[in-house]
Amino acid sequence: MKERIYVCHTYYHVYITLLKELALPKEQRRQATLVLSKMSNDFETLDERIRQTGVFEEIISFDEKRDDFFPELAKYRKDKGNIVFNMISRIIFTRKYAKLEEAYVPVDFSDYKYIYIFSDSDPVGYYLNQKKIYYHAVEDGLDCIANFDQARFGNRGHFDLKAKLSKKYNLIFVENGYGKYCLDMEVNDISKIEYPCPYYIEKPRKDLVDRLTDEDKDIILKAFLRNRDELERVLTGKETDKSETKDRILILTEPLCTLDVREKIFRDIIDMYKDDGVIVIKPHPRDCLDYRTLFKDYPIIDGTVPMEMLNFFSAHFSKVVAVFTELSGIKFADEKIRLGADFMDKYEDPVVHRYAESISKAFQKH
Repeated sequence: MKERIYVCHTYYHVYITLLKELALPKEQRRQATLVLSKMSNDFETLDERIRQTGVFEEIISFDEKRDDFFPELAKYRKDKGNIVFNMISRIIFTRKYAKLEEAYVPVDFSDYKYIYIFSDSDPVGYYLNQKKIYYHAVEDGLDCIANFDQARFGNRGHFDLKAKLSKKYNLIFVENGYGKYCLDMEVNDISKIEYPCPYYIEKPRKDLVDRLTDEDKDIILKAFLRNRDELERVLTGKETDKSETKDRILILTEPLCTLDVREKIFRDIIDMYKDDGVIVIKPHPRDCLDYRTLFKDYPIIDGTVPMEMLNFFSAHFSKVVAVFTELSGIKFADEKIRLGADFMDKYEDPVVHRYAESISKAFQKH
């Protein structure tokens, strides 16, 4: 039997996977398989760079398919106006979806002793539960459940019933620890989560970072950086005429709204802070807005570099600004500003982004 396998959907997932593998004794490395799902990200040449690090035994690409790829599933997603009929449709959907996905799964998961899945809400979660294969879930992003409890938001009506149908009977699938074959789910900080699941286990990501040696950091940087010299120029301010300016503001973008609204959001944010110092932009890995063209007057950090990796450099910013991105892992800024839902209310219907309020209202009714 093979040792470990990780299924990653984002660059950040790969970063955390590297942290977990590098925390092991050197003799236990090169025993894991890394699976890169193409569903959410274009990983470009990341697999080649990771192979050169020698951390993993095998790296595999996964052509994972969303449910809308299969037109025959559409009828099971329609609201029947009745919880009983909706549950019948969902039970059928859960089974059919896993069966359709099977043709695209590139490995036999039953060959592995330990399976780690980031975002088990994605198709692979349905697949593993229907195949009755046990796995460990890993929190999608830093404190992401504290900021957006996707399991409860997506199952606001009759959550306890749905969780039971998933965890006990495996008739439907509820993510983030509520799947029947999910052994546990690693989270960064349980105390921040309003509705903790009994299957959450706390594994602070700070502990993984703090134990890194210089050699470990160099391995991670070699895996992620396409152009280290360019990144260092941006981080030190040498790409601007204002390199002597002390105050520098890092703006973190996010894949919010439509592209035209997104452009307005980040132009407005720049206008809010441009008088405070030199603006530097770091796009989110899944943000497809062309910042290098539309914001060409500002230095741009490669979006594929996980934000926390900037801690590995001697970079310093007076402020880092984001809308919803969790900033607690940042050590390179004097002030961390998370604009949040009040700011976003100006750009879209508050119902779209006020997840916590929606969950609270739903659970107050029961």
